[in-house]
Amino acid sequence: MRLSDLRGRTVAVWGAGREGRAAVTAIAAHGPADLVAVDDSANFLSLPWEGPLAEAAPLVTGEDGFARLAAADVVVRSPGVPQTHPWLVELRRRGVTVTQGTALWMADHAARTVGVTGSKGKSTTSSLISHLLAAADRPNVFGGNIGVPTLDLPEAELYVLELSSYQCSDLTDSPRVAVVTALFPEHLDAHGGEREYYRDKLNLLAHGPRTVVVNGADPRLALELGDRAAVRAGLPDTVHVAGGADGTPWFHLGDRPLFPRAVLPLVGRHNEGNLCVALAVLDALGVDVVARRDTLAVAVAEFQGLAHRLTEIADPSGLTFVDDTLATSPYAAMHAIDAYEGRPLTVIVGGTDRGLDYAPLREHLAERELTVLGIPDSGARIVEALAGLPKVRTDVVDDLVDAVRRARELTPADGVVLLSPAAPSYGRFRNFEHRSEVFAQAVRDTAAG
Repeated sequence: MRLSDLRGRTVAVWGAGREGRAAVTAIAAHGPADLVAVDDSANFLSLPWEGPLAEAAPLVTGEDGFARLAAADVVVRSPGVPQTHPWLVELRRRGVTVTQGTALWMADHAARTVGVTGSKGKSTTSSLISHLLAAADRPNVFGGNIGVPTLDLPEAELYVLELSSYQCSDLTDSPRVAVVTALFPEHLDAHGGEREYYRDKLNLLAHGPRTVVVNGADPRLALELGDRAAVRAGLPDTVHVAGGADGTPWFHLGDRPLFPRAVLPLVGRHNEGNLCVALAVLDALGVDVVARRDTLAVAVAEFQGLAHRLTEIADPSGLTFVDDTLATSPYAAMHAIDAYEGRPLTVIVGGTDRGLDYAPLREHLAERELTVLGIPDSGARIVEALAGLPKVRTDVVDDLVDAVRRARELTPADGVVLLSPAAPSYGRFRNFEHRSEVFAQAVRDTAAG
């Protein structure tokens, strides 16, 4: 379904946030017979619905919204509406057509699009792809889940999109190059379970992409893909990291060296994998990465890591404080912990308790020596899950500020204090940015005191 298919039809846009606003503006320009916006979650944080938006589509809030959704020919839901929402379940049962703005946009732009998803690494990888394409004289527009709704993007010859599982779930067209960086259980409450999450995530690949590029080192991806044709970055026949002539690790394309691993400023093997995927995408798009390797090496060296993802904070004590607040699952926290292997490490965990299973984290830390500090709400349960590990010291503290203060007491001067919470931020913080702000301020305040 394209935007043009909505002409003369009754359309309800579900959600009044950034995505919903973009959808109303785009759909109104295509002449629907009737257009209404529905927001069942309106609260004091909601932005005013006025001016051109209100003229294009009246806003219906509260329980009255379901009747307007059920009466529509097409419902365009915002990605934040979960698959498990009772209204959505009932709409699907009734056979109402439900789509999303990203699906409408993709129907017209798939052939010019690189779409990137993954349980971890999609933001960094999509940013790297866009950055390296520009360096290789392939101008592109970057957007999607990382900040700019697809329906707000300008016309371009090439797009690079970061796509969440929520955005992937309603696609009926796959992008020209479909990319998956990692796969592990996440957002299960919104999708209805692990299998449903994998189904919705991998819907990105389900509608005829020209090329599929995946992280070949990810075991769940390998299991889900089976023998499907795909470029499996990280394996020897494509872009991978291996010892160079001098024994130091280099990025290679097959047996051809590109540049040393040291060029990449981002820490962690998972970021090596992200760059392997990005370079494999450039190769799939026809960029001669071997001939352009010097140019690409300069671009890689200049790449700035994204905020809230292993962002290091300078501290006069000699400690390295690291903000990895977007590590909202145990698997993401495991990647972060691995990035600082070999250094004394204190990890701060805890946040909104979604009932996740922390047994994989326990297994991962079975032979590791480190300190784990738990903060509300789930910190105590995570600490309990780690009980009995011989080399893991644990404590539970009152809040994030107390955790920073306690970490200063417990961590050797050359060590790392890592906020990698393995849980989301909502409940005690406005959003993940707020959690980062509190962490950084606590680092500054405790340094002074």
